[in-house]
Amino acid sequence: MGRNMERKITREVRIGDRIIGGRRPVLIQSMTNTRTQDVAATVAQIRELTKAGCEIIRCAVPDLAAAEALTGIKKQIDIPLVADIHFDYRLAIAAIEHGADKIRINPGNIGARERVKAVVDAARERRIPIRVGVNSGSLEKELVEKYHGVTAQGLVESALAQVRQIEELGYDNLVISIKASDVLMCVKAHELIAAETDYPLHVGITEAGTLISGNIKSAIGLGLILHQGIGDTIRVSLTGDPVEEIKSAKLILRTLGLRTCGIEVVSCPTCGRTSIDLIGLANQVETMVTEFPLDLKVAVMGCVVNGPGEAKEADIGIAGGKGEGLLIKRGQVYKKVPEGELLSALRYELEHWSE
Repeated sequence: MGRNMERKITREVRIGDRIIGGRRPVLIQSMTNTRTQDVAATVAQIRELTKAGCEIIRCAVPDLAAAEALTGIKKQIDIPLVADIHFDYRLAIAAIEHGADKIRINPGNIGARERVKAVVDAARERRIPIRVGVNSGSLEKELVEKYHGVTAQGLVESALAQVRQIEELGYDNLVISIKASDVLMCVKAHELIAAETDYPLHVGITEAGTLISGNIKSAIGLGLILHQGIGDTIRVSLTGDPVEEIKSAKLILRTLGLRTCGIEVVSCPTCGRTSIDLIGLANQVETMVTEFPLDLKVAVMGCVVNGPGEAKEADIGIAGGKGEGLLIKRGQVYKKVPEGELLSALRYELEHWSE
């Protein structure tokens, strides 16, 4: 549970062998950027994402070949597979038939009611949840006119109308997402919809951007939403390698106290007193620690002024001096180590931590 945070209790929805909602942990999602019909490339990327900590994966299904590829992909992966569908209801049905654990549709662009009904019937038959996804970029014209532009209220009204349409067809195995690239609008929309429904919410800032801008927008947006106890599964949308999305999602959840898995690295910003290559070292440490399934804090400090004190607050740390550094373990200075051996000394301690 996050610090001083009351989680909103939503209904539970099963996606493959995972469950979101209720009091369950917030699960991390990503989306492949390979061509889905290239089964080998897609499976390779999903395996890499799984290793990084991805818990649910989504693939685009733009055509029948992509839908048919899901069967082969699903056989070779260990996390639930979500099919992302736009416009063509037949692709949603094909994706369900080829083993998707969940489908993402925007009923507003699927078309006539009987087409939505055909998708809902196929989902019901296999007990597959549907994510009703509404984006600020595709808000219905009448709602844009009603609210004089794209607004949080318009997004919520659109999502709830589409949910009602599926409920009227006798199905309520649903997840909702309302995404906007405007961070504060997105936050407001989540506050509004959380008060109106108990369906689990998939939270993300859409089209967040490249690594730096996307991370900042996602951290602020997801942070403000999750800190209110809203959200059951998240995706950080970044323009780049989707593995970066997983790293960011884990860090956001950990910072909010919603996850305690893996090693947290803290490091000082460097200053004129820094006499070792701290930037290079900190980056090497951050990459290395992903190999260890330990729940620890590791400090990487650049000088002997604040370094030892800060490192003592962590489970283990290194503090640099001129050409050498201190290894600090469980609050005590453990030994002096030459600068070139700091990384390997830290690795050795992590490898033998449980001893």
